[in-house]
Amino acid sequence: MSDLKKMYTTMVEDPFPAELAIRLGDAELTFAKRTWTIDGEEKGLRYGENPDQPAALYAPVDGRLTLGGVTFRGPGDGLVCAATEEHLLQSGKHPGKTNLTDVDNGVNILQYLTAKPAAVILKHNNPCGAAWSDAGLAVAFEAAFTADRIAAFGGAVVVNRTLDVATAEQINAVYVEVVAAPDYEPKALEILKSKKNLRIFRLPGLSQLDKLVGQPFLDVKSLADGGLVLQFSFRNRILAVGDFLPAQATDKAGTTVVARAPSAQEAEDLLFAWAVEAGVTSNSVIFVKDGATVAIGTGEQDRVGVVELTIHKAKTKYADGLAFAAHKLSLYELAQKAKGDPEIRKSLADITARTDATNGGLAGTVLVSDGFFPFRDGVDLCIAAGVTAIAQPGGSIRDTEVIAACNEATPQVAMVFTGQRSFRH
Repeated sequence: MSDLKKMYTTMVEDPFPAELAIRLGDAELTFAKRTWTIDGEEKGLRYGENPDQPAALYAPVDGRLTLGGVTFRGPGDGLVCAATEEHLLQSGKHPGKTNLTDVDNGVNILQYLTAKPAAVILKHNNPCGAAWSDAGLAVAFEAAFTADRIAAFGGAVVVNRTLDVATAEQINAVYVEVVAAPDYEPKALEILKSKKNLRIFRLPGLSQLDKLVGQPFLDVKSLADGGLVLQFSFRNRILAVGDFLPAQATDKAGTTVVARAPSAQEAEDLLFAWAVEAGVTSNSVIFVKDGATVAIGTGEQDRVGVVELTIHKAKTKYADGLAFAAHKLSLYELAQKAKGDPEIRKSLADITARTDATNGGLAGTVLVSDGFFPFRDGVDLCIAAGVTAIAQPGGSIRDTEVIAACNEATPQVAMVFTGQRSFRH
């Protein structure tokens, strides 16, 4: 067993060259392999997605791509790939691929959330929880963590404001592997450094993410046969509440249906949720309330299925939160203890009843879907769970039925269209 544990801390020999060049038509892009000298040892990535996969990180150093009149991100725009020893305030060991890609997806989400202090916690390249708040970073982090404290265990925390003492104390009270911020208050950094294996990144560009919005990067997908798919990266068209489109559609009989417009609070929560959606694996839905995720459903094969599973997930996480608040035990641990303890069994029953009463915290939430609803079944499930407003791309042949589901609800549920899909395969 000790040998198995060792593989997670052992550097894999890196055979990749120091330079990478890509030529696309007349444009030549040059990249340099990123290495770090830690404890006197110069190495690149510790390993790739798994400990037996050699990997390398490359940063653009020369050349800039323009296609179709659009200029892509390139040298000088780096965030994660630009991190040197100066930005690794504490590394514990050389970074691995998954650490960096989680932070990178945090950057991807936060580029659309620059208006307020925001925090996102990621695991396996998906957000566990995210929140923003005018009340400050500590409030945002607490809301993001509370959304799913189970999944947040061992995750990566990425924030868009200088990390203060209050936030550092909250982070230090739980287990995370990576923290990235544009800067740190000196006392906050001292608190975080008390955990020697915590990777701490200072990425100054996190405070200027609004400069990158609208400018794509070259998104490269590798096929199993060695082929490549190149695409423009996703560009979020919903950057303000006014960018949403009214949800309306006309059926074959010529009947037009129009959904209720969201309230100001619903619209702001939908705006936040659609920003987070940019970093979630499709097929997905996200429930949000008061500027924080309540439940995030990722990577399912059918839309009604992802709604069903996310509702179940929300109830489980909500009950777990109540269990931990009351007993400092997870829901699973409480259920095990309840088998032999009548008082604990009574408490567990109360937690179950409170969870059912609020539908796992889903009552009063809004929901975004990264793709349109092909049938109204998924919308009906959302409404039954307590959703008051929905944003979705629109464009289904059954849009009239989907809008009708919202209009038939009591009280009437709002719906808007985004006019774009947000799949992330």
